[in-house]
Amino acid sequence: MNKLYTAVGRMQFKGRNKSVRCPMVILNNREYILDIQEMMVWSLLNWRILSEDEIQTLYERKAQETGCISHRPVSECMKRLVQRGLIAEGKGELGADALYDLLSGLYVIPIAESLLLRLISFVRLTIFERIPYSVTKQLFRKDKRSSEEQKVMLLANQAILSTAEIIKCAELNAFEFCSEDELIDALYHDEYTTSENIAYSVRFLPQCRPVITSVANLYLRRQIIFERM
Repeated sequence: MNKLYTAVGRMQFKGRNKSVRCPMVILNNREYILDIQEMMVWSLLNWRILSEDEIQTLYERKAQETGCISHRPVSECMKRLVQRGLIAEGKGELGADALYDLLSGLYVIPIAESLLLRLISFVRLTIFERIPYSVTKQLFRKDKRSSEEQKVMLLANQAILSTAEIIKCAELNAFEFCSEDELIDALYHDEYTTSENIAYSVRFLPQCRPVITSVANLYLRRQIIFERM
């Protein structure tokens, strides 16, 4: 059984005192405070899609760099983050199945057009995670997108859609909607499909693979984040 994980939500630093800023994760407009170990795990998965072994390896390397003392196993931190919905988990017999299970129910939120979010991401990666400037400066470069990726972003900029909903829109070749009602009618026009089962109903559509690939690539290039509704 293959398992893949990624972070959900976005990091934000809050606090009244400028010298004391508390990092937290914002998910569906709720604030979640994480301890040091949990924040390290969440940060490692932000804009990454990793297996358990990869998380363990990166965590040990980061803990050694920062001198962080681990009081709990990484697996325990991950379990708690999954339970709180701050980390998404995907399972499947094959890697492609696990990736679909991971992404299909997550909502795609574009950030490439937001200068503020790009600036926050730049500061976090450069200062707090000490990623070289030569890497983080790419956040301010214009992203080169394939035609499939452009279609995903076109839909994601019109409404908050799950990856599964984007797949169905792509299958219908419907990329622009005049109203929310028109969008809902396109997605849920039959008596069978609901927001709970749409991930199952679109799994084997021809557009499934192109959309999943596009969403994954956009995420890894830091053009989108994932949310839960």
